[in-house]
Amino acid sequence: MRIAPLTALICLLLPLSVTATPANFGQAKLEARQYIYYDRHTQGDAYCGCNWTWTGRSGGRVDLAGCGYQVRAQANRAQRIEWEHIVPASDFGRQRQCWQQGGRAHCTASDPMFSIMEADLHNLTPVVGEVNADRSNYGFGLLTGTPAQHGQCDVRVDFAQRTVQPRAAFRGQIARTYFYMADRYDLRLSSAQQRLFMAWDRQYPVSDWERERDRRVAARMGHGNPFVSGVRQWSLNHRNSRDGLVSVVPGQAASAVVHGNRNSHIYHLSHCPGYTAMAERNRVSFSSPASAEAAGYRRARNCP
Repeated sequence: MRIAPLTALICLLLPLSVTATPANFGQAKLEARQYIYYDRHTQGDAYCGCNWTWTGRSGGRVDLAGCGYQVRAQANRAQRIEWEHIVPASDFGRQRQCWQQGGRAHCTASDPMFSIMEADLHNLTPVVGEVNADRSNYGFGLLTGTPAQHGQCDVRVDFAQRTVQPRAAFRGQIARTYFYMADRYDLRLSSAQQRLFMAWDRQYPVSDWERERDRRVAARMGHGNPFVSGVRQWSLNHRNSRDGLVSVVPGQAASAVVHGNRNSHIYHLSHCPGYTAMAERNRVSFSSPASAEAAGYRRARNCP
């Protein structure tokens, strides 16, 4: 049977669209539900080990009684599954110029690189909504003497110290996710954070599920977590690869790669301080540094 040229073209293009990186956080939640965690609702969430029933496009209703969960303060959020950024959006957002100019909303609206980080499937996991709220953007650590606050859910929160102790089964994945995000997007980790996560990485090695999760995410994102596969190892004061800042992201508009200032004839890449700082009336978009330089622009000195 002869295939019409248009049909053949669609067949060739379809796989590319299926494996496109999520364009934003909303799309990432849908893809995480559909392609990553579709069969994990009976295996327990990351923080508490609670099962859930999928509802709507990306949410779920938690079986609180089945996991011995007790509501601490927010009954509505306790009943639903939410999508948690293991590395909080504020952690990578505060290292972007856009955050200083208007917080998360401004970053989402103006900084394509922030949207890429916010939608990174390697950094998303389904959790009980109330625990997501209680974790907030607190750092992870070990807490001695802090009692359980959510029944049999083995996560502890010290609100005064802004610290969360996750259950042991999740600690290794947390560590390797922090390594991945810091390495890929050139994020800063304190020495104390590095030491804690290096210890967790050793104490809680990669599980079969973490490997399978990495394989599923890689099928959507186009790359895996090298700290899960073992391709990279973290050591104190690790030198970040910055792979996510220099590689072309599938689905990303070419015009968002480089911003040039028509007055100064200086251009900035998306990870540079001046990328979102210039006035829109002065902004010229280029598809690559080479095209900017061909037009007579030079790279900003603070843009490595």
